[in-house]
Amino acid sequence: MPHSVTTADAQPSETARAQRRVLRVLVSAQILSGAGLAAGITVGALLAQDMLDSTGLAGLPSALFTAGSALAAVAVGRLSQARGRRPGLAVGYLTGAVGSLGVIAAAVLENPVVLFLALFVYGAGTATNLQARYAGADLADAAHRGRAVSTVLVATTLGGVVGPNLAAPTGSLAEALGIPYLAGPFLLAALAYGLAALVLAVWLRPDPLLLARELGAAESVGTPVVAADAPAKGAEKGIAAGGFVMAVTQLVMVAIMTMTPVHMLAHGHGTAAAGLVIAIHVGAMYLPSPVTGWLVDRYGRLPVAAASGVTLLAAGVLAALAPGDSIALLALALALLGLGWNLGLVAGTAIITDTVPLATRAKTQGAVDVSIAIAGATGGMGSGLMVAATSYPTLALAGGLLAMAVVPAAALTARQRTT
Repeated sequence: MPHSVTTADAQPSETARAQRRVLRVLVSAQILSGAGLAAGITVGALLAQDMLDSTGLAGLPSALFTAGSALAAVAVGRLSQARGRRPGLAVGYLTGAVGSLGVIAAAVLENPVVLFLALFVYGAGTATNLQARYAGADLADAAHRGRAVSTVLVATTLGGVVGPNLAAPTGSLAEALGIPYLAGPFLLAALAYGLAALVLAVWLRPDPLLLARELGAAESVGTPVVAADAPAKGAEKGIAAGGFVMAVTQLVMVAIMTMTPVHMLAHGHGTAAAGLVIAIHVGAMYLPSPVTGWLVDRYGRLPVAAASGVTLLAAGVLAALAPGDSIALLALALALLGLGWNLGLVAGTAIITDTVPLATRAKTQGAVDVSIAIAGATGGMGSGLMVAATSYPTLALAGGLLAMAVVPAAALTARQRTT
């Protein structure tokens, strides 16, 4: 034990330098992957609606690529556990690129079966984009984990905002190449995910997870924050609390987000307008991350988690009340939706990372992300069916009310830790 502490203490500067390099590489990859992630969000539902001529099944693409991300989360987590973050993340993004090419092929062939299979594979990019946040925290000291996670997340903003606004130009490029217009953004996704995989494979050295193990960081890096909301009654409760927060916020966010472009097109807006609203939403998902990370580190994980439920409720109510022809109000609602998701994700991630030891960290994090992916798939699939049976305002209001389940869950967890 004294030897491991000495090893960790002897190399603070080396660890800090490695952490800065790791964050630079992860930021570069996340900028690229954000553009790939945005393709499925922006036109996935529209592509399915066009190919199947059914609003009820418009949520199927979101359900498929989030279901695919569930399988990918396990695979990326296990590969990272065995080989390190570098091969795990690189393989995940490369798989997402392959799925993007499959979507393009399906659109050209007008084959729904191929489309569904390709969207499932495309989901690997979504899972990897989320898994990258854990890599940012591997070498961070416990008091700065929220900010480390947020640094990786905020990098997704640039690609995530630019990507949806390229829906129209990439659609025009696709048509010039003889590819259906709505498949255009997946050209960008294939390129973006492929480049993200290349950046990580070449430059993510040292591998943050492997280095953390080599430094014997179980004591210095893996020690939970000494605070009122730190895990105190076993890893299981911490994992359950963090996983619940992230799963609920993911379900609500995906459900409302998925059907917003369909709702807008039904009220006479074009793909450019829908792309703008989704770009604002994606920006709100990631851009507030530095502030969220500071709030998590300063005021605690559970208060920020509770704030996510309140914010998502506000988003659902506003989306439900906004007139269908009001781009401004829908954009504001989707911005609040993204912010609520961000609060829940950063807080939940910090709770999980505090709780799980380095020896099983990547594997457990992958398993937790499966629940997030399943929740997203449920939200995506259920959203189309619910809108077809009721209406978009009903979906939005129901989602906001569901998000409030996070508030009592956070309060109960806090009370259990202090008794």
